[in-house]
Amino acid sequence: MILTDKTIIDEILANNIVIEPLIKANIGTNSVDLTLSNTLVLYTERVLDVRKKNPSTPIIIPEDGMILQPGILYLASTVEYTETMKHVPILMGKSSLGRLGLFVHVTAGFGDVGFKGHWTLELVCVQPLKIYPGMKIAQITYQDISEMPNVSYDKKDDAKYSNQGKDPVASKNYLNK
Repeated sequence: MILTDKTIIDEILANNIVIEPLIKANIGTNSVDLTLSNTLVLYTERVLDVRKKNPSTPIIIPEDGMILQPGILYLASTVEYTETMKHVPILMGKSSLGRLGLFVHVTAGFGDVGFKGHWTLELVCVQPLKIYPGMKIAQITYQDISEMPNVSYDKKDDAKYSNQGKDPVASKNYLNK
């Protein structure tokens, strides 16, 4: 079941969910809005290789905004750092942005119990779209679990994306065996 605002607040107070910084006005009925950091990461090669570390470069979004172009994958991140100790976090786009043709994740909207870090977003747009740092970019919901996992994500040897810093993190698929 998806947690409601009351349960999200109770779980934050119990330190089972961490959102920093937490803007109380961003807590909705059953989700919390997350905001866009000022850094994007772009791959610098046209053809990407799943078995290699693909070169990329950071780009700073100016305060007066930046226009995203269709056909380009932009990696972004949330301003908010999150930790989830007892729930499954699920990241989704905001309907208002979806109605402008912006996708905030290609397939990576599902988190794990024990995830800690800033969320890396995979921004794709269907037509040119201007975005701004600090804007509401996504929403996070939390689902109950049937029981605690044997090993939480932050304790797994192959947890490639736990404890992510504030900048977007490029694919680490090349580490898969």
